[in-house]
Amino acid sequence: MGALEGHRAAVTGGASGIGAETCHRFAAEGASVAVLDRDEAGARRVAEEVGGVAIVVDVREAGAATAAVRRAADELGGLSDLVTNAGAGRAKPLHAYTDKEWNLLIGVNLTGTFGAIRGAIPILLEAGGGSIVTNASLTGIRPTRGEGPYSAAKAGVIALTATAALEGAPTVRANCVAPGMIDTPLTRMVVDNPAWRAAAEAGTPLGRIGTAREVADVIVFLASPAASYVTGQTIVVDGGSVLPSLQSDHLLRALSRRD
Repeated sequence: MGALEGHRAAVTGGASGIGAETCHRFAAEGASVAVLDRDEAGARRVAEEVGGVAIVVDVREAGAATAAVRRAADELGGLSDLVTNAGAGRAKPLHAYTDKEWNLLIGVNLTGTFGAIRGAIPILLEAGGGSIVTNASLTGIRPTRGEGPYSAAKAGVIALTATAALEGAPTVRANCVAPGMIDTPLTRMVVDNPAWRAAAEAGTPLGRIGTAREVADVIVFLASPAASYVTGQTIVVDGGSVLPSLQSDHLLRALSRRD
C-alpha cells in the first residue's frame, strides 16, 4: 500500500516540471490525480500517464482557479490534497519590469495560489481533513537580484500558506516547499549552459542542481500521514545553497590571503 492510498489530489501546473513529477509520485503512492494546467496537451498527456483527469485552467484568474479545483473534486469524487505548483518567472532589474510583467508574475504565482486554496479549503473542511502543499521558492525567503516581482509573489505564497494552516487547523494542514535551483523547463537556460550550471553547482554544498523528483518526494511526504503533525512550515529543498554566509566567506578569503 502506498503512502497516499485513497487520496484524491489536484495539482496545478501539473503538465511539466515539478508539477508533472508530483502527479506521477502521487499516483505511484496510490492517489487519484487531477492535472490542472493551461497547457491542454501537456495536462492530457500527464493525466493519461497517471490514470487521472485533465482540467485546463489559467490560474491568473482567481475565480478560474477556484472553479477548477472544485471541478477536480467533482471529477475525482472528492478531494484530500491540493498542490499549487503553477508558476512563471522573469529576470531583469526591478525598475525595468512593466505593468504587464508584474501582473503576470503576481497573477500566476500568487493570485493563482489564492484562488486554488480558496476552492480547496471548504471541500477539505467538509471532508473532515486534508492537506495543502504550495510551491513557494527559495527566492521568496532570500530575494534574488532580478526577480523582484517573483520574489514578492513567492513571499506572499508563504504568508498565504501560513494563514491557511492557521485558519484550517486542526482539520486542514498547509505547508510550503521552497525549492532552490532545480532542473525543470523554467531553469533550462541555466542547466543547459555548462558555465552557468557549473557556477550554480559550485555555490551548492551538495555540489549539484536538484531534480524535480527530489522536490516531489518532499511534497508527497507533506501530504502523507507521516507529516500528520507538520503544518504552517516552509521546507527548503536547495541542496544547502543558503547555508554559506556571503559576508563570512568574503571575510575568510581576505584573512586567508593575508596569511
